[in-house]
Amino acid sequence: MSVIEEKFKDHIQFLNPQEKDTGKILYNLLVNEYKRRIAHYQNIDRIFRKKYAMSYSDFAQKNIVKEKNFSWNVESDAMDWEQAIDGIETMKQKLQELEAVEY
Repeated sequence: MSVIEEKFKDHIQFLNPQEKDTGKILYNLLVNEYKRRIAHYQNIDRIFRKKYAMSYSDFAQKNIVKEKNFSWNVESDAMDWEQAIDGIETMKQKLQELEAVEY
């Protein structure tokens, strides 16, 4: 067992006392973290879809930032929204990569 695993073993076991395999616990923690981040980014997407009554792709295609005269609030929303859309895709990809690992 590595030094890092030794330092965190008690904490890892505390989070899932039924599981004795720390690798399996870490795997589950990673899966859950990816899912949490996906949900976070999806929530941001949902907020902006409601605010602008359209999807991000429609928002970008219609060039709403320009239409709103490049206001700080709309530009900021556009950056946050784009980051959320990218985050959803990135986290889903990483989750698929992780789930493809045989454990």
